[in-house]
Amino acid sequence: MIIRRFNTIGIDQPDGRRKLHDRAVSRLGGVPIYASVVLGVLAAALFTGVTFSGWLPVLLCNSLMFTVGLADDLKPLGARVKLVGQLGAALILYSFGLSIDVLSNPFGPGGLELGWWSLPLTLFWLVAIPNVINLIDGMDGLAGGFGLFLSLTLAIVGYVSGMPDIMIVSIVMAGALSGFLFFNFPPARIFLGDGGAYLIGFFVASVSLKSSNKGSIIAALLVIVIALGVPILDTGFAILRRAIRGVPIFRADAEHIHHRLILLGYSKGRALVAMYSVCVVLSLVGISILLTKGIALPVAGAILFLLAIGAARYLGYVRSWSNLRQQINLAMQRRHRLEHARAHARVLDFDIEVCESVEEFADTFFDRVNWIGFRSEAAENTAAVRLYLADGRYCVLYRPQNQFEDGEWQRRGDELVTVLDRCLERWGKLPARLERI
Repeated sequence: MIIRRFNTIGIDQPDGRRKLHDRAVSRLGGVPIYASVVLGVLAAALFTGVTFSGWLPVLLCNSLMFTVGLADDLKPLGARVKLVGQLGAALILYSFGLSIDVLSNPFGPGGLELGWWSLPLTLFWLVAIPNVINLIDGMDGLAGGFGLFLSLTLAIVGYVSGMPDIMIVSIVMAGALSGFLFFNFPPARIFLGDGGAYLIGFFVASVSLKSSNKGSIIAALLVIVIALGVPILDTGFAILRRAIRGVPIFRADAEHIHHRLILLGYSKGRALVAMYSVCVVLSLVGISILLTKGIALPVAGAILFLLAIGAARYLGYVRSWSNLRQQINLAMQRRHRLEHARAHARVLDFDIEVCESVEEFADTFFDRVNWIGFRSEAAENTAAVRLYLADGRYCVLYRPQNQFEDGEWQRRGDELVTVLDRCLERWGKLPARLERI
């Protein structure tokens, strides 16, 4: 119904760069998942005879987290506004008593009382997992499939721990995601959007807390950490990559694990199967911790470590371990060049306020563009770099061929996008030599 009738709101348009789908696709996939989960849980509470005590705060806070994501799907809210909404949902759930109070010993009795550290650790858990799921939602079927495996893992945790409410609620989410994936497998007819990704992530985070024996970190939470190995690894690579390059951590790029697999020659289907397979194996490893009462934890840690080392080399994040220091030095040089471009972009922001007309601004703009290394017109041995603007169109600058990597030039050009958007806001047009397409 959403695909057919609600095709004018929450639409994700392709941009030819990161968003490579061939047509506009709805981002409201979280809506049917949310509706299915709510109806399924209500039906379970009415007809199964299982007691669902203490579940109302969990459902309310999941609804709030879903609403934050859905609002962003309809109209971008900005990273700070979304973070405030996420923290609000997490704080409300914490105030209802769902918290991490004790770091228990997975190998036996005893544990560490957290005291006031309970609040930040609980907030981190409830906010980090939705953002990790959202971060990997870059390929058809990926985040939904991971959510399915995580939900089934939670259902097994509920069964093994004698918690039928956990098991039933997790199976309901798994069923909702199974239905959704029929429409989300490549080529996707509908996307999760932030609403769906935040709902899946917060569901996993909150239900795993509910299953962890009144807030004590026991094997139940370790199961989820291990099962989230691929998303956590992808997030770690992204943070390190962006920190070294000097770009904002939350800025999207096209260098996630699934992008790397496709560059290595995998089809979308093969890349999806490969990542699903790793997720299933890690979920089973995590469950083994629960079944062996922590004895398998060292083995799980070793598997995650070897996975990280192997993935970094195989995916090309580290080209050679023997030349790692040289690679870091080259990365720092690229970072300095990007900071140079960013400094010129900041000055151009001020120039827009000072200049009286777009013609006056044009001379300053192209002078600084030349300093960054771009040219305004095509010439021999130059290549085009597209700068995508807020209205969905783009303009073109030219850079020297065989000098630095394409990705570095694109990141330099991205620093100028905000400047050009502000130029359009003030004068309604760009400098004459820049053509919008």
